[in-house]
Amino acid sequence: MGLPQGFRWGVATAAYQIEGAADEDGRGPSTWDTFARTPGRTRDGHTGDVACDHYHRWPEDVALMAGLGVDSYRFSIAWPRVQPRGSGPVNPKGLDFYDRLVDGLLAAGIAPAATLYHWDLPQPLEDAGGWMERDTAYRFAEFSYLAAERLADRVDMWITLNEPVVVMAYGYAFGVYAPGRTLMLDALPTAHHQLLGHGLAVTALRGRGAREVGLTNHYSPAWAASPADRPAADAFDAFMNRLFTDPVLLGRYPDIMGEAPFVRPEDLAVIASPIDFLGVNYYQPTRLKNPTEGPLPFDIVDISEYPVTGMGWPIVPDAFLSLLRTLDSRYDLPPLYITENGCSFPDEIGPDGAVDDSSRIAFLDAHINAMRKAIGEGIDIRGYYTWSLLDNFEWSEGYHPRFGLVHVDYETQKRTPKKSYDWYRDLIAAS
Repeated sequence: MGLPQGFRWGVATAAYQIEGAADEDGRGPSTWDTFARTPGRTRDGHTGDVACDHYHRWPEDVALMAGLGVDSYRFSIAWPRVQPRGSGPVNPKGLDFYDRLVDGLLAAGIAPAATLYHWDLPQPLEDAGGWMERDTAYRFAEFSYLAAERLADRVDMWITLNEPVVVMAYGYAFGVYAPGRTLMLDALPTAHHQLLGHGLAVTALRGRGAREVGLTNHYSPAWAASPADRPAADAFDAFMNRLFTDPVLLGRYPDIMGEAPFVRPEDLAVIASPIDFLGVNYYQPTRLKNPTEGPLPFDIVDISEYPVTGMGWPIVPDAFLSLLRTLDSRYDLPPLYITENGCSFPDEIGPDGAVDDSSRIAFLDAHINAMRKAIGEGIDIRGYYTWSLLDNFEWSEGYHPRFGLVHVDYETQKRTPKKSYDWYRDLIAAS
């Protein structure tokens, strides 16, 4: 199936996962610095202090992207690098880094796509309550303005939030990601305050000349374990797929939000500020059954009839296609970008010096074909960004999962393109 004119092939990363240089050039601590440095929070005590050392090695990484022939690079701007306290003065050296990166990308013919919040909240804001506090939304809008003030003349595509559902659920409800709070359903204010921050940031970004503004959500098709478990699947769908999309595109929350005293009458109009695109992150579907105990209205059960990735995630390209169809039928959609799609496998360098990751090639090929089918059905998809360019720090799992097209030896920082790198290069060249 042919792709639309101007379709963007890309790769994606995030600041805390690759940059390192955690204490250099005025960067302040983020919630992830605090979380990862706390014993027992991450696998084997891994932290992002060095990560892929992208802060120093970005020219090499831009050259790798140029070798791929990608049209665009999705990266994130570290809020604590730009505003170490989350408010107040800008750290010039922090913005200087992104200046250099953006100019380097443009010199290589690669369009920068900047994400403003990929989970690295400045620790002083978390100390003041984090996303449980309404004020954080206003601080985020201020940061967005400052970033665009420096970069919007060269960065066309801006993503406000990355996967806010993960921040709410893993960070504030279950406590398995930073900041590690276990509020369960009492974490719902973090959903609203992130969305309010998004809406305020849209206005701030447009005020500084940003040309394309959207947000990226994580989506997972909800499968009922049996017909009787449909209520559980519907509840999961509301939390995972609708909570962060309905307010933006429909101007209202799904019923699960209930009577929320933290939602002010004027907030929904701010949240529903028109966006230019919606970012879709897809990895796997989820199977649900009615709960046996606990506060949540669903229990998650294994999907065992499909092959799995190295993370144990079921590989179901048809679920990706069904997700795209569901979004298209549910909403009057803006253009879509697939802002993340990829897989982890235990990739190792072989005796010949090559990394044979044929399983990743098969995964990407099947999911890209599902996307092509959706485009053929008339769904407006403008680009595809695979996760990820590099192996990197994968949150609470540390450096164990490897999602990259490029293998990273964390002891030496040597980059070795995998066979999937060559495959993706050839795919892009043939498109």
